[in-house]
Amino acid sequence: MSALPEAELNERADLADLAGLRALSGEGSPHLAHEVLCEVMVGTRRFPVQAYTLGNPDPEVPAVGFFGGVHGLERIGAEVVIAYLHSLIKRLAWDAVLHRELEQVRLVFMPMVNPGGVWRGTRANPNGVDLMRNAPLDARSRVPFLVGGQRLSAGLPWYRGPRGAAMEMENQAVCTLVERELLPHRFSLVVDCHSGFGVNDRIWFPHAHTPEPIAHLPELHALKAILDQTQLHHPYVFEPQSRQYLAHGDLWDYLYLQACAASPRVFLPLTLEMGSWMWVRKNPRQLFTRHGLFNPLIAHRQQRVLRRHLGWLDFVVRAAIGHRRWMPEGAAREWHHQQALALWYRGRR
Repeated sequence: MSALPEAELNERADLADLAGLRALSGEGSPHLAHEVLCEVMVGTRRFPVQAYTLGNPDPEVPAVGFFGGVHGLERIGAEVVIAYLHSLIKRLAWDAVLHRELEQVRLVFMPMVNPGGVWRGTRANPNGVDLMRNAPLDARSRVPFLVGGQRLSAGLPWYRGPRGAAMEMENQAVCTLVERELLPHRFSLVVDCHSGFGVNDRIWFPHAHTPEPIAHLPELHALKAILDQTQLHHPYVFEPQSRQYLAHGDLWDYLYLQACAASPRVFLPLTLEMGSWMWVRKNPRQLFTRHGLFNPLIAHRQQRVLRRHLGWLDFVVRAAIGHRRWMPEGAAREWHHQQALALWYRGRR
């Protein structure tokens, strides 16, 4: 029997992801709440943009959000989020420690922000808009041509959408979920899972629109410190995105600035940027496939990637639960601020 064409294999994988998400809502009952935030159309097909919540909704406890599939080509980001959610749901049947953790934290999942892009195998959504260049926020310094966001044409990558238009439906759904489920909490973290940049796995934090430091720089440096202390051999480069490039329309910059303007509560959005060049280096044939530039195509490498990042996601949840024990105050906050400036900004501004 001849092998299936790559396009059909990709289509079946995407269908399996979507079907798996639908099944999760039943498996996690009654602990897991499921909601369809909106639906996007690709031709005659309709795809739900879904959210799941677990844990304590009390705004006095911290909250953590996990997002994936913002860029349709980067399926591995959605798969990492789905794998973590699946693990939690299976553990609910027997893990007493997990049940105690869920009394102390709110967990929010949006595993596939851009299902239309996943179905079509494109970075952009079905309207040709790059959701990470679509927020109403312009960079304060020069951005790389095209990569930093452009309004020339939806036929070119990194298209921001028409000037003055509302954000795309998928981004509006992200904003609604963040504003309702994360920002009311005194402390909240986000991990948005992507792939495709370099040979190292990176944890990026705002800003992307300016090289100026983020207001919560001491908190982020303290978070990096406890990561380094507790996961001695972790693979992550922890840094502001601005160290690599600037961009227009970054959604997490936009939401972070909105949160800072509305409330003194702490909201820390992070991006896990998986280094897909590692997979290409080990399997150069991936260069000849569009999905191969952004995803591990060999089964054992995909499984290794899914295992590799579960520890990081668990760390984020525990860091949120224990945030009062590591968040710096007073003189310690100023110390972390100076250390962060020396590490990430001096000599680069």
